[in-house]
Amino acid sequence: MSKPVEKPEWAHVAEAFEASGLTQKAFSAQRGVRLSTLQSWVYRARRAATTRAEPVRLLPVQVAASPAATESLLEVVAEGGARVRFAVGTDVAYVARLVAALGR
Repeated sequence: MSKPVEKPEWAHVAEAFEASGLTQKAFSAQRGVRLSTLQSWVYRARRAATTRAEPVRLLPVQVAASPAATESLLEVVAEGGARVRFAVGTDVAYVARLVAALGR
């Protein structure tokens, strides 16, 4: 039998699920909550998170060849002069958030 969880708590339950690394089925069994209710609140939390995300601002870039550059690295230089190197294939959203933070 599932234990009742108050509506305001569900955001915390969904957040705890995301951090748990468990499947929804395992998490709901461990917490004693209904799987369908957990699924619903996880869906709502994920949907709300995508609508709250900051828009990505694109900045002008300058591509320059460098004899010392390797093909496996991408270098971002912020307006303030900060340089950050990433492996090719790094998550673009992560790079955008980092560059935005450096620009502040």
